[in-house]
Amino acid sequence: MRLERTVALITILAVLGWNSPVVVAQPQNTNVVGQAIDSLNGVLVFYNGEVSHVSSRNVAPNGYNLGLQYQCVEFVKRYYYVHLKHRMPDSYGHAKDFFEARLEDGQVSAARALVQFTNPSSTKPQADDLLIYRATHEEPYGHVALVAEVIGDSIEIIQQNPGPNEPARDRFSITLIEGRWHIGNERLQGWLRKEDRAQPQLE
Repeated sequence: MRLERTVALITILAVLGWNSPVVVAQPQNTNVVGQAIDSLNGVLVFYNGEVSHVSSRNVAPNGYNLGLQYQCVEFVKRYYYVHLKHRMPDSYGHAKDFFEARLEDGQVSAARALVQFTNPSSTKPQADDLLIYRATHEEPYGHVALVAEVIGDSIEIIQQNPGPNEPARDRFSITLIEGRWHIGNERLQGWLRKEDRAQPQLE
């Protein structure tokens, strides 16, 4: 009798094990705040952990405000300052403040001293453009990123502080519809570009 019970128990466990979903352990994120995780043209992207985490303020030797470490704004401003030698007249503000709804496509933002393009725009996105995401309930301050590269009918972006488990890079489609370029992300309001690099492209 005991043997029969043992066989029955083994049979039940085998059936349960066969039908149970396989749980695969996810690798844990071992990055630490302040760790370099990517770079673009020699300008580093640092890991920030939780989106709301703030370290100290990063200020250039000449006193120019680069932003709060290691928020998304700090990376794009540091990139523009170091790689493009650009200082924004208004060096403060949240990510969502970088897009000025009152400006028309191709007008200059006096606050940033950059040309603003709307999504969609008559001008095609290009490398080094500063992308602005609208605010959401989860990200009330918005988000900013950079175009790392234009690859055929898509763009690759690079970003700092997308979230503790999100990648520093992502890719979105770009589509030309009736003379206007659409970036395939509904959160993207538009992009900014240094004026001496702002050449219209109607490909």
